[in-house]
Amino acid sequence: MTRFIHDQFAKDYLEELLKDYGEVKASEKVSGEIKEIDVLFTPAKQQSSNIQVLGLLGRFAEHPAILEPYRNPASSDEICDCILKFLEVKAFLRREAKANKTKLQDSDIPKLWVLTPTISETRLSSFGTMQKEGWLSGVHFLPDALRTAIVAIHQLPQTPETLWLRLLGRGSVQSQAIIELQALPLDYPYQKATLELVYNLRENLRVNQELSADDTELIMRLEPLYQRNREQAKEEGRQEGRQEGRQEGEKDLILRLLNRRIGEIDASLIERIQGLSIEQLENLGEALLDFSSVADLETWLNNS
Repeated sequence: MTRFIHDQFAKDYLEELLKDYGEVKASEKVSGEIKEIDVLFTPAKQQSSNIQVLGLLGRFAEHPAILEPYRNPASSDEICDCILKFLEVKAFLRREAKANKTKLQDSDIPKLWVLTPTISETRLSSFGTMQKEGWLSGVHFLPDALRTAIVAIHQLPQTPETLWLRLLGRGSVQSQAIIELQALPLDYPYQKATLELVYNLRENLRVNQELSADDTELIMRLEPLYQRNREQAKEEGRQEGRQEGRQEGEKDLILRLLNRRIGEIDASLIERIQGLSIEQLENLGEALLDFSSVADLETWLNNS
């Protein structure tokens, strides 16, 4: 079933985004009847300010968190299962604190974030959810004692702050987020790593014979982005090769000119010339016209 492909993508993706900011445990087992938490996150003691680049997801990760992403709309039973897992984690932490004779602080108890691509208003109201001031639409909180929120990804505003969560949506929500991801600068944090995970998802879905309409559409939307990414990678490789070839040619030319101008130079000076950038080599090519001895070359290298 493709659901498991998407589940693995979600776990790998969240781990990739959060690993720089704390400890991430995927498929963490909890006591009782064997259950697994999709992602258990414990923030580092000194949180990096770079986490702000993750927007709303980064806000979730400011405190210990349980992240339960769903590919299909989370059912009432699945949300209850998530709450049960949270309560078992809380009970474990209480037992651990008691054994260590310490007080369990509220800040040490994780918050549960159920990430569902869509959800009905009827289901939300059945859990008594509410909106909280200072939070974006689409984040629905259960009563405070449960430390739980249901994140309706389809209701999140289409802003950079929600991009990293909308990538876990489905249909047009996820497709739009992928387009926004592709449009980010090449050096934007997590852009390259996330695109690679998305392309791996595409490959895993392509070999599956039983695709849903959503998955088929996702592959079609990813195809031109995937091809463009690969062409860009090839072009960068060609440019890098041309740059390296130009640099090698410049070095050979400079060494020949130096040999004619001041005679043979020793290996240590050749090694220093080999380490020069293109711009430095071009400057050396102009300067060597005034050289009359090896000492002139040494002086130039020492001052460059």
